[in-house]
Amino acid sequence: KKVLLLWKIILKMKRIFLYSIFIISLLSCVKDPVENTNSSLLGTSNYTGNDVDLRVRDFIWKGLNAYYLWQADVENLQDNRFGSLSDTKADKNKSYTQFLKSFSDPKDLFYNGLLNNYKRIDRFSYITDNYTDLENHFKGITAGLGMNYSFGLVKKSGIYLAYVRYVVPNSEAERKGLQRGDVILSINNQQLTRTNAQQLLQKTPIISFATYRFVNDKFEPTGKTYTLRQEQTPENPVLIHKVFNKGGKKIAYLMYNAFVADFDEALNNAFADFKAQGVTDLILDLRYNGGGSVSTATYLASMITGQFAGQVFAVERWNSKVQPYRGNSREYFTDNIVKDSRKIAINSLRMSKVYIITSENTASASELVINGLKPYIQVVQVGATTIGKNQGSVTIYDYIDAQGKVKNPKHKWAMQPLVMKIENAKGVGDYVNGLSPDIFIEEIGSNLGVLGDESEPLLARTLQEITGVNTSGRAPLSTDKTSFSFETLSTSTSGYFGLNEMYK
Repeated sequence: KKVLLLWKIILKMKRIFLYSIFIISLLSCVKDPVENTNSSLLGTSNYTGNDVDLRVRDFIWKGLNAYYLWQADVENLQDNRFGSLSDTKADKNKSYTQFLKSFSDPKDLFYNGLLNNYKRIDRFSYITDNYTDLENHFKGITAGLGMNYSFGLVKKSGIYLAYVRYVVPNSEAERKGLQRGDVILSINNQQLTRTNAQQLLQKTPIISFATYRFVNDKFEPTGKTYTLRQEQTPENPVLIHKVFNKGGKKIAYLMYNAFVADFDEALNNAFADFKAQGVTDLILDLRYNGGGSVSTATYLASMITGQFAGQVFAVERWNSKVQPYRGNSREYFTDNIVKDSRKIAINSLRMSKVYIITSENTASASELVINGLKPYIQVVQVGATTIGKNQGSVTIYDYIDAQGKVKNPKHKWAMQPLVMKIENAKGVGDYVNGLSPDIFIEEIGSNLGVLGDESEPLLARTLQEITGVNTSGRAPLSTDKTSFSFETLSTSTSGYFGLNEMYK
């Protein structure tokens, strides 16, 4: 009888874990960010006391113990770390509870107690105490100033500054006339420094500043001043799409800045326009694209091609606990975008070659598109080496029901840990040092050009590769470093959830 009872308990635990994995698989097919349960092999957090802080810490440990990609490599996440996995009860196991409480707060536990920090292997897992901000980010909604900027140091002069890379359409910044290339040296009468930049640019509700331009080796005032508020402005990641008629070719150009599932149809509509115009070549500009939805990346790859529907685009490698239950852990080229119960036909170009512009800001799902296409078509990469993020994450909430539908109403903590490594159809996925370009050319702050204009340096160099004609007005491989030689320290997205992210 004891053996039979034990066997029934094991089967029940297995069903709980399988159900939580099924939630992931089912919702992944819907191609949206997923609300995943934190069930481990023993189910959800089993702490039922009134100490909310302890509940949160217990949820963090159990979620990472179940799903974290490097669970087997982290000593504090081992199943037998506190006796046995079944003994990890926060209200009964003294050593487990003491460990959880030994960290100053849940973030300290997450970052310093449980992640794989050996040689900075894990650079991208994160946690938040307000999952609403996280969910908004996945929808392309973040509190910002309406400008995408780069902050850093001008090496020769030692001046810290921010310069505008592009202005978000329909934002206050656009309405007031801020432009790409505008330079900001001080905010609210405070000179920008390494230590105050994030506070001034991302956390100060209202800012005022004057703008400058780099002219004749120095910063000249434009005579314009601006006052901007931090506000949530939905940003369509399809920033520019247009077609160039050059050299007997119709060359499509798409500047795409984030893989946001809410804008999948906008992306598909851009390809519908390309298709209607009968384009012969495609330039995909991902220089500012830090990643996003794996499903959207799969759709984009399918729009570029179309002749490989049903074939493997990417393969997921989970930890040894999860992998056996994941079944067919693959993403496939497809003919349709799936939204709830709707199927939307993908507008595909059936390209056999694509030109992709990258930079040191190109990451994650952007790199997935490049790597996933390489077994099938020729990918010509123009620009700089990418960041090098070949892992994906899921959102883990603290659910209080076995079905994984009811979030704990006592707190708003959620995790976005790395849970899988992603490879292409040929098993290639080791690019932690980034994907190197075929044609190297950097974006230089003193010569940004106008995005989408054929004389903009990176676009011009790519057009030259297609047509053989140089339209930039400079040497084709110039990486000239003027006194504006710039060390980027952060960008406008550096403080946001999901920076350089690839999620299911």
